Amino acid sequence: MMEPTGEPALAAEFPAPDREQWLELVRGVLRKSGADFESLVTTTYDGIRVQPLYTAADTAPPSGFPGLAPFTRAGRPQGGAGGWDVRQQHVVADREAVLADLENGVTSLWLRNIPADRLDDVLADVHLDLAPVVVDAGPGFHAAGLAVLEVWGRRPAPAGEVRGNVGADPLGVRARTGADADFAALLDLVDRARAFPALRAVVVDGLPFHEAGGSDAQELGASLAAGVAYLRVLTGHGLSAREAVRLLEFRYAATADQFLTTAKFRAARRLWARVTEVAGASGPQVQHAVTSPAMMTRRDPWVNMLRTTVACLGAGLGGADAVTVLPFDHAIGLPDAFSRRIARNTQSLLLEESRLAGVIDPAGGSWYVERLTDDLARAAWAWFQEIEAAGGLPGAFDLVADGIAATWERRAANLADRTDAITGVSEFPDLAEAPVVREPAPPEPSGGLPRIRYAQAFEALRDAADAAPERPEVFLATLGPVAAHTARAAFAANLFQAGGIATPQAGATATVEDVVAAYRRSGARVVCLCGSDSGYAELAAPVADALRAAGARRVLLAGRESPARVDGHVFAGCPALAVLEETFEFLGVER
Repeated sequence: MMEPTGEPALAAEFPAPDREQWLELVRGVLRKSGADFESLVTTTYDGIRVQPLYTAADTAPPSGFPGLAPFTRAGRPQGGAGGWDVRQQHVVADREAVLADLENGVTSLWLRNIPADRLDDVLADVHLDLAPVVVDAGPGFHAAGLAVLEVWGRRPAPAGEVRGNVGADPLGVRARTGADADFAALLDLVDRARAFPALRAVVVDGLPFHEAGGSDAQELGASLAAGVAYLRVLTGHGLSAREAVRLLEFRYAATADQFLTTAKFRAARRLWARVTEVAGASGPQVQHAVTSPAMMTRRDPWVNMLRTTVACLGAGLGGADAVTVLPFDHAIGLPDAFSRRIARNTQSLLLEESRLAGVIDPAGGSWYVERLTDDLARAAWAWFQEIEAAGGLPGAFDLVADGIAATWERRAANLADRTDAITGVSEFPDLAEAPVVREPAPPEPSGGLPRIRYAQAFEALRDAADAAPERPEVFLATLGPVAAHTARAAFAANLFQAGGIATPQAGATATVEDVVAAYRRSGARVVCLCGSDSGYAELAAPVADALRAAGARRVLLAGRESPARVDGHVFAGCPALAVLEETFEFLGVER
């Protein structure tokens, strides 16, 4: 009889399985479905192979301790304990909205593209020693920076208690507009901001690279190159490396890929620690996470609440210092009071109810996260070195643009065939959804890298279908009882409705005449046969011939093969966007 040791020995009587045993069991299950282990492996846009299982054998460099170099685990000793800065975005001069946010959980403000002459009014009732303000005026960053410095200077708050960022980012302006980077304006703001010892003056914005369709490593590598360019400019102006590092704040996108987001923020700190170490001024990277504008949709925008919640969670797990959750109606126009409330409450829920802020480093020690962090850091460092070898920024912008364009081409192809699904748009669309209407947001700067949204191609088709005199239709010729055709009918309906095309269907049928009678009632010119393989063998050919005789001008089939003569096939992995565009062209729907 074993003596009690005080520690539970759960399952100690069973032999410990090894990885190979697990793999053999998995292979056995997969063989039954005709798949293999490789089908469980996914590859990111940076070429990182994400495995279905990670163990202690999947090694990564030691991640150190929170608050110590290389800062992988956190930029401060307490890590995520105590939470992050809840930073709300405002793009119009609305004093009441600003105060409502600050009174209900928001701890800092991000003022974007607000005219310099309106900043004083917007901040009139804000206690600037309590609420940090980050200014982001794009091409007008110099005028806006001067204006907000003047506001800070006239307030009674002690200069040492003023926090935030003046928002100088000439390389971000170059990425957004194509205009030459105005480093002289940056240096002027840096000099004037010295009156406020705790104030930062420069933003290194990774969002332009992300919003152009870039990968996580491309966003990180380009931001590193921008950060190094700013260090060169600042130290060339006479600042020490330590002074220059203290002035910088980095902004990154947080996406609905929770683990990649977590790894991104951890990898970014590790990479910047290496840069500052070489510069002789080791210090943590200050990070501002923004839920990805590229992932936001105009259609079924309520799903954006789910996307931003996951993105915020990923950024929080990754140790971001400040997080902005974009309102769910961000892609439609100006947010209303409800959407701003949901955005800030998303953060409050994660901080207070989920207790995410009660742990120093909740992701630390995860074999998956640690390995993914290392893989992403290596990919980003390689991209950074490529940019530096080409002369660094801003000289290597063409290289950066070409690299990001190539990634967007691959991403667009995956979106088009729905390998990358967009819930509520390319998958599970709702043609009956009531449109969400908002006031238009101020126009964004343009002329540089493109600004894309992943849903834009499908949403353009939905817009065209909605604007047509009559909604386009594809009749689903369902063969046999419901059990026989429901899977393929649901698939076909999902695909065509992603383009705004209605999909009336025959329902349960027993004969060719049943299908043809239902088709005549629809009045559609395009049909799609939906049934089982056995049903196709018996009915596909006679039904297709009968439908053409009844007036069908284009006959498709849900499946890869058919005994009938058809005009095309739709199936999982087919070029869905191309199928929809061809259907629009055939039906004469203007786009």
